Amino acid sequence: MTDFAEIWSYLARGPLLWLTATLVAYAVGDACFRAAGRKPWANPVLIAVALLAGLLWLTDTPYPTYFEGAQFVHFLLGPATVALALPLWDNLPHVRRAALPLLAALVTGSVVAAASAVAIARAFGITGEVLASLAPKSATAPVALGISERLGGSPTLTAVLVILTGIIGAICTTPLLNALGIRDWRARGFATGVAAHGIGTARAFQVHPVAGAFAGLGMGLNAVLTAFVAPLVLRLFQ
Repeated sequence: MTDFAEIWSYLARGPLLWLTATLVAYAVGDACFRAAGRKPWANPVLIAVALLAGLLWLTDTPYPTYFEGAQFVHFLLGPATVALALPLWDNLPHVRRAALPLLAALVTGSVVAAASAVAIARAFGITGEVLASLAPKSATAPVALGISERLGGSPTLTAVLVILTGIIGAICTTPLLNALGIRDWRARGFATGVAAHGIGTARAFQVHPVAGAFAGLGMGLNAVLTAFVAPLVLRLFQ
């Protein structure tokens, strides 16, 4: 047991260990997702987060130590977001035809996402740093962290809230939209992207390519609009 502890202590100091652990955890999550028939409740990101959280807890590893190794995956969020422009370009005629409804949905979705979170938290007596961390939770992670820091929130807490928002959105949007009888892939995708950013967009691509393209559009536009909406909403409820 002592030998294992010494070996683990040596390995844990190397960043490659945590990058490998992240990739393996997602591979396990994706395998479970496929085995479950791609059901939304078997979200691979949720499974990977649970596995990694358990590993960090069991090994008593601080998050900064983990992030030092896994930050390469975080870096890839930027290029992955930019790459979403390719399917969007393929669906540009659809975007032009639905420009006005998309604009209305964007403004409504962005305002409701920020205002509902802050209003509910304020009703429970939450103030200060935590309240500021909640406002940008529906924007994509790189943008949300910057907004949170500017508002005086905790980027770490915002990152957790962003991930939870994306996971819950990815799990709930398909059955919810089915129950509401919404069949237009443009509407389904755009709503998912605005509400659940990158994780929701990944789920939209799994369902239909048009939904994925519009989810990417919703995610990008919501990130820009949230930078303006979040400070106004926070000022209103403080």
